Amino acid sequence: MIRSELIARIAEDNPKLSLRHVEKIVNTVFDEIVEAMARGDRVELRGFGAFSVKQRDARTGRNPRTGTAVDVEEKHVPFFKTGKLLRDRLNGNEG
Repeated sequence: MIRSELIARIAEDNPKLSLRHVEKIVNTVFDEIVEAMARGDRVELRGFGAFSVKQRDARTGRNPRTGTAVDVEEKHVPFFKTGKLLRDRLNGNEG
C-alpha cells in the first residue's frame, strides 16, 4: 500500500472527512514521525511497532568490484521493531 492508497482508504472509511483533510492528517503523522527520528527520539505505536535510529560506526569496507579498501563513514539508520500484536497477526494468531 502506498500513501495515496492509505489516504483513499481512510477517506472511504470516514465519509465525514474530506479527502484534503485526510491527506493533511496522514502527512502530519508521517512528518511528526520523521521529525522525532531526526531528533534521535524513539516513536512507539502500541501494537504496531517502534521506530528508532541506530548508529552504525565508521568502518573499512571493500569495493566488491575491485576489492580495494574503502572507508565508510559513521551513519545513522532508521530501525523498525514490530509490536507483538502485528507479529501475531502476521503469523495467523489473532491474539
